[in-house]
Amino acid sequence: MTAANPSDSLSRDALTVLQPAFDGTDDAPAWLLRLLEGGMSGVGLFGRNVVSTEQLTRLNGQLLDANPDALVAVDEEGGDVTRLEVGDGSSFPGAHALGAADDPDLTRAVATEMGRRLAACGVTVNWAPSADINSNPANPVIGTRSFGDDPDLVARHTVAFVEGMQAAGVAACVKHFPGHGDTDVDSHLALPRIGVDLDTLQRRELVPFRAAVAAGTRCVMSAHLLLPALDPELPGTLSPAVLHGLLRAPVAEGGLGFDGLIYTDGMEMEAVAATHGIAGGSVMAIAAGADAICIGGTAWDEGQVLDLRDALVRAVREGRLAEERLHEAAERCRELGRWTAAARTAAAPAPDTTAAIGLDAARRALRVHPAGADARLRGAPHVASLVPGTNIAVGAETPWGLAAELRERLPGTTESVHPAPEADADPAAVAAGHVTAILDAAGERTVVAVVRGVHRYRWMSDTLDALVVARPDTVVVEMGVPFAPPTGALHLTTHGAARVCGRAAAEVIAGSPA
Repeated sequence: MTAANPSDSLSRDALTVLQPAFDGTDDAPAWLLRLLEGGMSGVGLFGRNVVSTEQLTRLNGQLLDANPDALVAVDEEGGDVTRLEVGDGSSFPGAHALGAADDPDLTRAVATEMGRRLAACGVTVNWAPSADINSNPANPVIGTRSFGDDPDLVARHTVAFVEGMQAAGVAACVKHFPGHGDTDVDSHLALPRIGVDLDTLQRRELVPFRAAVAAGTRCVMSAHLLLPALDPELPGTLSPAVLHGLLRAPVAEGGLGFDGLIYTDGMEMEAVAATHGIAGGSVMAIAAGADAICIGGTAWDEGQVLDLRDALVRAVREGRLAEERLHEAAERCRELGRWTAAARTAAAPAPDTTAAIGLDAARRALRVHPAGADARLRGAPHVASLVPGTNIAVGAETPWGLAAELRERLPGTTESVHPAPEADADPAAVAAGHVTAILDAAGERTVVAVVRGVHRYRWMSDTLDALVVARPDTVVVEMGVPFAPPTGALHLTTHGAARVCGRAAAEVIAGSPA
């Protein structure tokens, strides 16, 4: 099987809308370069493609040599979701920390510096920010990826992030339309359902997206979730009512009037793939109004990409997909590619890799309870890290926590790690075992308990409660969304688990920067 003949406009359009992931760090696969030369408009990069900024720059240089207008896209939200710093943790706090600081100028500056670093590595599209309203405490996939639970706050920071990112010459992609915040299901694993009415949707979920569209975001990413108020049968990515009837529709008709590029969320996610398959879902997504098919959860090969191209071509020839709609989608991909190529030459100056804007933002997001309390420890503590499972968007490979940062400032700091139990385990028994292990390991040292979204995990909250009873001087550091009330002698909330968030907390506990 070979790449489409450039003279075959239908096959070329079908290839253009595909944005596959791939394996490789030092050299892009030869097949991928051939397809980019043959008309495919872009790729998605993930943590498995990144070793260092120098390596990523070389890799992306190969992609852009093959197609100077290529859409080289990545999830770089900062905070918990980072690809550029997947091995070390992010130099930038995530959306929730920026929302806690609530200074749009700070958010804009963080996004600009992040965008400069992405652009310097050859990234042309950032699948960020998350414009989701964090309205459901049980949400398993958004959490600290959201700026907050107030629509106006989320809107002003979404706009600031878009403006900063695009000032650096990187196209922003606001996600997950029409809003993934009010869910208790991860769409990587199943199909979430949001039961809100249209009035609630307009007053809450759509507020940040409207603001982002008005601010000129180049891209929007659809969500794989069911919104019966708009479409009782099809998830948003596959629904003409959601994409064409709401996102594309003119403002005068109640829509958002968006005319940029619509990315799908990953088409391999179970919310779509389990029911419609990747090929079937991709055809439906383009027909519904999407422009770029993201297939990013696993690495693809040439045969799979060309099979998907051919599935789109067959759908046109069988009358299931209008050729004009496919061509419109391909043209939007090409148009965005031309914008990114031009933006690279007119963007902000090269990044300052020593810039402290990320750490400054993390410091401003940090809260100490009770307010004004002196959190300094007089000796090396024992850090007890209560570690929940991570969702697919965040991944398990990025380090987080406090022990390493405290060890730099308070030599002799020790750590014990206490992972999530099996699903059928008794939370009380798990908590008792964890507390015994923590107290044995700590001895006479002050315990610093590090948690992440404690409100979502019974085993974690039981462990923390019992630990504070046994050791009332325990210092608690919450690195997730702080829905649970403060506990412990001192309680720090970082609003995210980025490396800089851990550093900001360690500075307060140790009494000074390293």
